[in-house]
Amino acid sequence: MGNRLYISVEESCAEPMWLNNVEPFLSKVMQKMGFDGEEVSVLFCTDSFIRKLNLKYRNIDSPTDVLSFEDGSTYIDEGITWKTAGDIVISVDMLPVNAEYFGVSLNEELKRLLIHGILHLNGYDHGDEHLVKGEAPECEMLAIQERLVKELSGEVILNQQ
Repeated sequence: MGNRLYISVEESCAEPMWLNNVEPFLSKVMQKMGFDGEEVSVLFCTDSFIRKLNLKYRNIDSPTDVLSFEDGSTYIDEGITWKTAGDIVISVDMLPVNAEYFGVSLNEELKRLLIHGILHLNGYDHGDEHLVKGEAPECEMLAIQERLVKELSGEVILNQQ
């Protein structure tokens, strides 16, 4: 059946040149994880936009790199039942900040954020644990995330280093 992906850019954010490469990458991630019949939307935005969401939904008055809003409802379209997994919001402004901190390419960090969002939409959680440079993650979600980033290391979303 496959999955449905909707990729967009918040109006005050410049559209990234690599935007069309996101859907094929996410399709591979979802297929690799065995997800089928799921609908996901991804919104790329600025720090200002994600900061407002972070304040509204998490009561944290600062920007963050990625937010996930799990839905889990289902609907039927042309006789097929689809799961509305939810929405992922990613700050384009945080990409270079994270990439520099972790010492990775922008491409690798973008893949990590997308995988992180997909995992959250499918019931995974990392509690208070976050990735720390040079340390292996302990929780299942972050371990899966890093395994997938490694397995998909040859995939290119954006060519900049």
